[in-house]
Amino acid sequence: MIDSRTCREGFAIRRRRLCEGCDNRFTTYEQIDETPVVVVKKDQSRVPFNREKLRVGVEKACYKRPISPEQVEELAARIEATILARGETEVQSTNVGELAMEELRQLDQVAYVRFASVYREFKDINDFEAEIKPLLEKLVKKPD
Repeated sequence: MIDSRTCREGFAIRRRRLCEGCDNRFTTYEQIDETPVVVVKKDQSRVPFNREKLRVGVEKACYKRPISPEQVEELAARIEATILARGETEVQSTNVGELAMEELRQLDQVAYVRFASVYREFKDINDFEAEIKPLLEKLVKKPD
């Protein structure tokens, strides 16, 4: 082994290695194998937490917004880290959705409203208005 460092916000170890037989260098990534977190859905069914599913949902909300794939990945990593830091084996799907909405609210308000419209199953324009109103009030209160 030539070099070792943590990456992906501490969830993996990147190691540079050297093959003693042929002198080729290569990189390996090692992840900590933790007890999987189970997401309890609205219908009380349970599924393993899937960071990729979360990332895809956030990515859809960020479509055609000035948000890089790296920012989406970092957002998903922060949500996963928050869930894992709790040390619980089960998390409600509503908690995951609320964490995603809070992260998106800080990142991009349009992406936040898009995500909220799907997550909260908006039925009409009044639902949009109720979600946007606090955002607008916050903008009006900001000092210039």
